[in-house]
Amino acid sequence: MILCFDDEVGFARALGLASGLPVQRIARHRFPDGELKLTLPPKLGAEVRILRSLHAPNEKLVELILAARAARQLGAHDVTLIAPYLAYMRQDSAFVPGEVVSQKVIGRLLADLFDAVVTVDPHLHRVATLTEAVPLARAVALSAAPLIGHFVAMRGRQPMLVGPDAESAQWVHVAATFNGLPWTVCRKTRHGDSDVDVELPAEPVKGREIVLVDDVASSGHTLAAAARALLAAGAARVDAVVTHAVLAADAGATLKAAGIGEFWSTDTVPHESNALSVVPLIADALRPA
Repeated sequence: MILCFDDEVGFARALGLASGLPVQRIARHRFPDGELKLTLPPKLGAEVRILRSLHAPNEKLVELILAARAARQLGAHDVTLIAPYLAYMRQDSAFVPGEVVSQKVIGRLLADLFDAVVTVDPHLHRVATLTEAVPLARAVALSAAPLIGHFVAMRGRQPMLVGPDAESAQWVHVAATFNGLPWTVCRKTRHGDSDVDVELPAEPVKGREIVLVDDVASSGHTLAAAARALLAAGAARVDAVVTHAVLAADAGATLKAAGIGEFWSTDTVPHESNALSVVPLIADALRPA
């Protein structure tokens, strides 16, 4: 079965229909001091999938510790985490002495709790595979890039896909190649969380419609810097699409002020920009081989 929390029931039900798995809810109660009490269904099968997308992750990680341990006590022998968005993957190296490499810490925690992890477009750069970050034999990293490319192509404008930085090349390349679209990548220099410079690629953009493609948007400053540079170079229009819309409260205004026309995302993180669903991707991964 799929176990979910009350704030992800809609996604869970869609996933249950697509995968043929029953869905049950984990009940939550918050004590006056802020501690959580969880209640799982009393009868669990041998295989349990716990759905939890890990945006705003800190409290959710505590929920997963409680839920995964309880599931085993209630009879589950194989416990899988379905995390459409997987947090704490960006910090994969220590850049100053004493800096915590959170990817290793959280990856090890999840590996201790679960037998398998399924996620979409994890933010991996200095490691090649999800298994390196989450040391499990069944660490499955799905990609929404083909879905994103198809979504853009079906709009009929045949734009150029542009990655705002070198890290986005892996997604832009796949999104474009699967759908016969031209693509290129910018170069980014980061000076701080909200201070970035973007250098345009050599390919001409004047008069072209552009769709920026990336795995995640949080502050929106990288996409905004790329959009400003593209429009200044003569691009006719700039839209943007990402897998994970982990957006700060003022990010929408930042994107709009930079001249981005439309902004779309998948439903890995609930947001008003959700235009594509990853449910079919995850459902396929849950079916027996």
